[in-house]
Amino acid sequence: QLRDNPGANKDKIRVGRGIGSGKGKTSGRGVKGQKARKSGNVRAGFEGGQNPLYRRLPMRGFNNTNFTKTFAEVNVSTLQRMVEDGRLDASQPVTIDSIIASGLTKKPYDGLKILGNGELTTKLTITAAAASASAIEKVKKAGGSLSIIEVKEHIGRYLPKSERTEGVSQRAKASK
Repeated sequence: QLRDNPGANKDKIRVGRGIGSGKGKTSGRGVKGQKARKSGNVRAGFEGGQNPLYRRLPMRGFNNTNFTKTFAEVNVSTLQRMVEDGRLDASQPVTIDSIIASGLTKKPYDGLKILGNGELTTKLTITAAAASASAIEKVKKAGGSLSIIEVKEHIGRYLPKSERTEGVSQRAKASK
């Protein structure tokens, strides 16, 4: 017979229903103060007004998040399924543009990364920014080719000003 693990399903405790319940009057919230109120809680890292730890310690190092390149990761099994469904043309090279056009991803990525999960039986010509060793092996085994190109500029998030459309005011559009 199927049943929950012991302690997985607990009964809800009704609070504020008399002293005898053990959770009467203040309902287990103590007395007054911010945390006794209905929406009363302090944000994570708040230390009661004292300078918090994350501000006491100095900043160290740097990060390159503004310059990282994001790749659309696609498994060979997904490519195979898309060819079978007719969403990808096996006679045309597979690129990041063809992946976006097929509707597999909507987000503008900087490049395409091919991963080796699943099987590939169709001969494909793939141009990608990166690929796993198993993916390269499976593409070659199926009779296809995979060329790795270097992504030099950001395609998605950092378009040149001339190509940006979001955030452009109506006045700026009209003056062009």
